Amino acid sequence: QYLLSKPEAREDYPFGPDVMVPKIKAKMFATLGVNDNIAQMNLKCDPDQANELRDLFEAVKPGYHMNKLHWNTVILDGSIPVGEIERMIDHSYKLVVKKLRKAERQALELSYGKEALYKD
Repeated sequence: QYLLSKPEAREDYPFGPDVMVPKIKAKMFATLGVNDNIAQMNLKCDPDQANELRDLFEAVKPGYHMNKLHWNTVILDGSIPVGEIERMIDHSYKLVVKKLRKAERQALELSYGKEALYKD
């Protein structure tokens, strides 16, 4: 629910019915699926922060099937506090919004305000 609560986030299933991909405009900012009966998600991340999170949490791994420099896989096994997971989602969303075309980004900023888009 939190993934889809982000401004203009929509769900897509480009990899099949088992992997939900939240997108902002046409860009994905996460994936959410189940592997071995445990939910997990991929989230975009600043490379330095990605390594820090991997060191801090055993349930954060290099991005599965993603660019391991810029994406983490977060295993949702209950070991990471919900607030930290939400912060990681906010960070991923913000990184993708910043890379949108200028006109798309400005329209979002006018509609929702910079605070809603860039909180981290």
